[in-house]
Amino acid sequence: MGFTIGAIGGLSGFREIRDLRPGARRRSRASACTAVAEYTGLWGWDVVPGARAVRSGGDRPECSCGASACPAPGAHPLDATLEVPAGATLDEAGEAWAGVPGAALLLPTGRSFDVLEVSEAAGRCALVRLERMGLPLGPVALAPHGRVWFFVAPGAAAELPELLYRMGWDDAELDLRGLGKGGHVTAPPSDLGGLGPVRWLRPPTLEGAGRPPQARLLLGTLGYVCHRSASLEA
Repeated sequence: MGFTIGAIGGLSGFREIRDLRPGARRRSRASACTAVAEYTGLWGWDVVPGARAVRSGGDRPECSCGASACPAPGAHPLDATLEVPAGATLDEAGEAWAGVPGAALLLPTGRSFDVLEVSEAAGRCALVRLERMGLPLGPVALAPHGRVWFFVAPGAAAELPELLYRMGWDDAELDLRGLGKGGHVTAPPSDLGGLGPVRWLRPPTLEGAGRPPQARLLLGTLGYVCHRSASLEA
């Protein structure tokens, strides 16, 4: 899975981090470094500090990176060299994040997982269908710009055109895309582009985070609901 329970202090460390999952963490107002430690130590994911969007009264938010014409305010890495690797302990995460106060938490795609992105309406519908069918699911997140992210096994983004072709969805205009190697997604509870926080529709679990499902297991349902949504809108 890319980490060991021993890296965060044995079973007691597991219980400590487990009790700081998103809901409990918000209630206790735990620091960002605790969230970083959860992602790296419990779920086995790398975390990269990201820029924040700053509202200054204009129509377009300014980016904390300082670039006057930033193409993606509050939605890009600050410095990839400051990445906190999977397996980092609570102390290591705290020390690393102390140097980037207020940074957003970004998760690199194409390593432990890829992401299949669809609209919120299609994503919510697909999630209900997939759960009813009892298909394996990884984490699922909702971004504030109305997009749902399904975490799947790495390699899905590169294979997506071929997978859609095999399933007969290659001619359809689907609002579905893959995020893979070289990409990032904003992790809950961080803000995305000044629009609000990203949140979990299906939080990570030890099994789901370490072994996300193959994309082909979800694509039949995702393709169907995306096609249906497009037909209804038309």
